[in-house]
This record gives sequence, structure tokens and C-alpha cells, in this order.
Amino acid sequence: MKAWLVATLTLVAPVAIAQKQVNVYNWSDYITEDALRSFTQETGIKVVYDVYDNNEVLSAKLLAGRSGYDLVFPSARPFAARHVASGLYLPLDKSKLPNWKNLYPDVLKGLASIDPGNAHLMPYMWGTTGIGYNVDKVAQVMGKDFKVDSWKVLFDPATAKKLSSCGIALLDDEVEGLGAALIYLGKAPKSGNVADLTAVTNLYQPIRPSIRYFSSSRYIDDLANGDICIAMGYSGDVLQARDRAAEAENGVNIAYAIPKEGAIRWVDSAAIPKDAKNVAEAHAFLDYLMRPAVIASITNYVTYANGNQAATASVDPDIRNDPGIYPPPAVAAKLIDDTLPSNAEQRPRVRAWTKIKTGR
Repeated sequence: MKAWLVATLTLVAPVAIAQKQVNVYNWSDYITEDALRSFTQETGIKVVYDVYDNNEVLSAKLLAGRSGYDLVFPSARPFAARHVASGLYLPLDKSKLPNWKNLYPDVLKGLASIDPGNAHLMPYMWGTTGIGYNVDKVAQVMGKDFKVDSWKVLFDPATAKKLSSCGIALLDDEVEGLGAALIYLGKAPKSGNVADLTAVTNLYQPIRPSIRYFSSSRYIDDLANGDICIAMGYSGDVLQARDRAAEAENGVNIAYAIPKEGAIRWVDSAAIPKDAKNVAEAHAFLDYLMRPAVIASITNYVTYANGNQAATASVDPDIRNDPGIYPPPAVAAKLIDDTLPSNAEQRPRVRAWTKIKTGR
């Protein structure tokens, strides 16, 4: 009897069941702990969350294969565009994404130019490339009535020469640097036309001595500390500089403007790598992120506009009503989702940008 009982207990003893999980690779400080915790509480799916600080790191892992991730968050251009073209992502199963209906149609339309049919990429956060500036220093140099509302602030030689006294910085980015100039000249921002690029080079030539440096990161601290007064920059970076200055209580007043001629809109997207092991869980997490209340709370934390139209009403009013984050319709209509230049277009663009940066 005792032996039978032991055998029976052995047969019916509970077997440990592995917890479902989703392995996520995202930018640092780009989600809330509450969102991760709530998703796990609701679904039972554990989120293993790793972070990176540039697209190149993500690309290297994806190209090497067996990344170990089920969901990644690449910038759309040029990185996600190249990944889609190279077949690095699985198509999204829209039947498992009922909240897809909440997304901005115009943002989806922009992504469709690099992801036909929006088959692989979900828009996560987005922003613009415009002008960050020190309100008080610019007013001191240019006068209190001077408006920072045009790319002319950077490209007019007389204005640039005056502002050079307090410091001008430009992005070290061929797409953005050429794109801003081409938009200002009324040309396509992806143009590789020799005549267009010659016009851009001629536009930069007289202002080149006024540019203190080209960098895609240094300007954040320099704006926040008052070391420069104006910069071509990404909206999120400029707003980060504004917040750093406010936290430091150093008296530096930073603002951000989207030029009236138009600006490039960037989008950070979410995608499932083709070698993902937990595809169903990745879809569940994506759909959760498309809930208006969830993504609105993330925007309230990271202060970037999200790709979810239904979430806008739930975003903090200070963020929702900030024209540098959520531009009004007239400004939004002039935002340009830049498309990738072809290889033939890219070569003259690189040569033009090198000439601009070196001043030779």
C-alpha cells in the first residue's frame, strides 16, 4: 500500500511549466516600468528587456543572425528600411493586432514607402528635425522681435555670422544636413541630382565659417549648459536639453521650432526579427503597446509623440499642446517622411556632405 501510494504521488506531482516570455531590444529610457509590469500581470508573459544606444548596434545583431530578440525598435530611415529590404523581419499578423486601427493613417502612409503595405513595421514614437535655440541669447544677438521660424536662421549668411558669436551647431548627419538645405531650397530632401547638390553646397559655403561644429549628440549638453545658442537638432534631443536646463535651474531657456518651409519627420518603429522564437508573445506585446492608455502613459514619460491617433486625447496637455512635439495641422502638413536615396543618388550626396563639412 505504501509503495503504491508513493508511486501514485510521483506520477501526479506538479510539473514546472516554463513561463512565457518576450525578449525585447529597445532604446534606453524609451518605455515605462509600469507598462512592462502591467503587461506581465495581465498576460503572464515575462518581458526580458535589453537596451541599446544606437541603431548600428541593433543592425549588427540582426545581420549576424540569432539575435535572441523577439521585438526590436529600429529607426525607420535608413535602418528599418534596409532591414525590410534585406528580409530581416517577419510579416506582422494583423489578425493578432486588433489595436492596429488606433494608428495614425499619415504616419502609416509615410512608413509604407519603405515597408509596402505596412507589412513589417509598427510606428512607435516620432519626431522632427528642426531648430533648437537659447531664447535669451538669440534675443540678445538678434533683437527681442527676431523669430526662429525658418531654416533661414541657419542658412542666411548675415544671420549666421551674428549668431556665431554665441555658437551654432549642426547635425553630423548627411540625411538631415542635406535634407534641411534641400527643403529650404524647395527641392526633394532625398535628391542626388548634381545641380541640386551644387546648390546645397553653395548654400553652405558662406555660412561654413560660422558653424562651430557638426555633431549628432554634443549639442544636447551644450544647449542645456548655454554653451551654444542655436542648433539643427532632433526634437526629442532639444526637449531633453530644455528639461536638463530646467532641472539644473541654470537660467537657460531652450525652445524648439519646426521651420515653416517644412522638416523631415523621423519615426522609430517596432518589428519582429525573422528568427524570433516567441512570435505570439511579440504580437501580444505589440498589441498592448497600441492601446491608447498604455502608449499615452509612455509618451507622458518620454515626451515624444507616439504613432497612435486614438491616444492623443490621453496625452498630458502640456505635451499634447506643445507644437514642437505635436505640431498643428498646418505645420504637420509640411512634414516630410524622407525616402531612401538610391545607390546612384547616395554617392554624390556623400561627396557633397564631405565637402560641406570640411569646407573644401
